[in-house]
Amino acid sequence: MKMELNIDLFEKATEKVSEVVLPTPLIYSEFFSTQTGNKVYLKPENIQHTGAYKIRGAYFKISTLSDEERERGLITASAGNHAQGVAFAAAKFGAKAVIVMPTSTPLMKVNRTKSYGAEVVLHGDVYDDAYKKALELAEENGYTFIHPFNDPLVCAGQGTIAMEIIKELPTVDYILVPIGGGGLATGVSTLVKQINPNIKVIGVEPAGANCMQESIKVGHVVTLPTASTIADGTAVKTPGDFTYEMVSKNIDSIITVNDEELIDAYLDMAENHKMICENSGLLTIAALKQLDFTGKKIVSILSGGNMDIITMSSMLQHGLIQRGRIFTVSVLLPDKPGQLAQVSNIIAEEHGNVVKLEHNQFVSINRSAAVELRITLECFGNDHKEQIVTRLEREDYRPKLVRTNL
Repeated sequence: MKMELNIDLFEKATEKVSEVVLPTPLIYSEFFSTQTGNKVYLKPENIQHTGAYKIRGAYFKISTLSDEERERGLITASAGNHAQGVAFAAAKFGAKAVIVMPTSTPLMKVNRTKSYGAEVVLHGDVYDDAYKKALELAEENGYTFIHPFNDPLVCAGQGTIAMEIIKELPTVDYILVPIGGGGLATGVSTLVKQINPNIKVIGVEPAGANCMQESIKVGHVVTLPTASTIADGTAVKTPGDFTYEMVSKNIDSIITVNDEELIDAYLDMAENHKMICENSGLLTIAALKQLDFTGKKIVSILSGGNMDIITMSSMLQHGLIQRGRIFTVSVLLPDKPGQLAQVSNIIAEEHGNVVKLEHNQFVSINRSAAVELRITLECFGNDHKEQIVTRLEREDYRPKLVRTNL
């Protein structure tokens, strides 16, 4: 018999997870409110214990197990956040935890999972590969499997987020929730519709891993051929059958965002809120620009903040390039004294800031006719970039934009 997700279960879950979760009060965003014409609030689960909301579902599920089930050892598959949630919760209950993670999992997530005492097994390219391996190990060793999303008790734990949102902002109009396998979306949308059906819940998926959207479109669970997205925490090819059923019943709509939109959202969060969110946690921020209404109260759930330093650096670099705030231009000039100074003066007059110079005397055999100078510049954005390039064209330096590699 399938367990029913009802108010009593959600209240029980809320009481239980309160033993371990950090309070994550809503943050009003002046920036996103002005940008969208709505009142936007952030639910910062990126500052949660283990850096993500997943601790909620993992802790509640494990709390319901028998002593015998816990003593057999726990196993799960995860791209990182559920892994840390299970490892953390297992340690609280004194249980062994084995976590199977895709080989593409950022090193920070692997090390954090190990730091809670879990054994980590790296296997496969995406979550679905790790999931199959975890089931094999569970069968071989008798471990108790903790599903990251396709489990009513896990979903009830995740739904405690909605309980907190509605208690704090009962007049909320829209809640934006990221979707990977659908556990968070199931918990949030199911509870919301039971408390107040007038509140709209919008799911947000990566465009390259929109398994729930495609499943709802055809009316049954489908498996995508690939899950290609920088949002590794939601890179899922197949949603759960239980989560599909609940999400298709309770979600109001699903938005997809591409990687470029996530990069843009990363810069917005870092510059305007001084907050680090992982790419899956940025889905609901990127989706704000696609909303076609104004004057509503919106809560964007920031599901996690577990991003490693290398990825942060890459996101910043690509974001600055994407917005035209960093660019590289190639100009050709005669190999004679004073040319570099002339180009520098032009850039200074246009208020560009030189970051790096590369001087190539071997671009042509006739050095007096052409020497290449590559200039990496910082500017205010695409309009300013175009202004600088236009000035260089006018001065006959034949500028060409080239791919920037900082």
